[in-house]
Amino acid sequence: MPTKNPRINVALEKPIYSLIARMAQERGLSLSMVTRDLVREALEIHEDAVLVRVADERVAALAGRKTLAHTEVWE
Repeated sequence: MPTKNPRINVALEKPIYSLIARMAQERGLSLSMVTRDLVREALEIHEDAVLVRVADERVAALAGRKTLAHTEVWE
């Protein structure tokens, strides 16, 4: 039966597979659901790291320039 979600096949090292299998068993979930959740979490962490880098670049670009305080902007 066709599925609505695309699939990805991944080859894992035995220790990683074993950890995911244990997590799945402890949570009563399938291997694919636990793997999906781990990938989502990793993507969120990656996105956070990228956004931190962008913010740091913006702060560095403001070095030595006059900026407005929060109260000056919002009050």
